[in-house]
Amino acid sequence: MKLQSACRNAAIALLAVFVTGCATWSTSSIDRNEQQATVAVKPTAPDRIQLSEDDVTDRRYASLGDITVTVNKTTVFHSEPTKEQVNQKLREKAAELGADAVIFVRYGGGGISLMSWGSLEGKGRAIKFQP
Repeated sequence: MKLQSACRNAAIALLAVFVTGCATWSTSSIDRNEQQATVAVKPTAPDRIQLSEDDVTDRRYASLGDITVTVNKTTVFHSEPTKEQVNQKLREKAAELGADAVIFVRYGGGGISLMSWGSLEGKGRAIKFQP
């Protein structure tokens, strides 16, 4: 009886940790060609990164690479990932490259998978403005 009660309590504790754990987790990648990989810049602050769904036509810039991020929700009980969460992840990856902005931002790729109860993907091109 004690063993059965201990197993039940352990299962409840494990379920509670699983349900109340982190609401989201994310993955990301950066695709850079040889020329882009040779551009060395200092990381920037994520909150300074500009996002645009369009190209920047009023300033010269250098392309630092294409970024892909995916924000996933942990359980069926958590809210769906938002564009704001994806934007924050895009800013963080672009900041690692020393970018000033991310252009051609696109969203998509939702759904349920083996590892996630829902996801939202974001893609864009990290750029550094030229003087």
